Amino acid sequence: MTKSIKVNQKKRGRPATGRDPVAAVRLPKPVISAVDKWAKRNGIKSRSEAFRVLLGYGLAAAPEQEKS
Repeated sequence: MTKSIKVNQKKRGRPATGRDPVAAVRLPKPVISAVDKWAKRNGIKSRSEAFRVLLGYGLAAAPEQEKS
């Protein structure tokens, strides 16, 4: 019996850039524009980082909800 020919499979898709899970959200253009402007004023280079910082600020400022 003859041996099978080995085939190297090509990797497809974009390589992973981090270990955190992705959370996609649709936002109106004015909101994205406002975040971009805020990021520029605060020296933040990426939109993703700006969203992470702003979300962190919002969570820190939000009052705790009582469980019912």
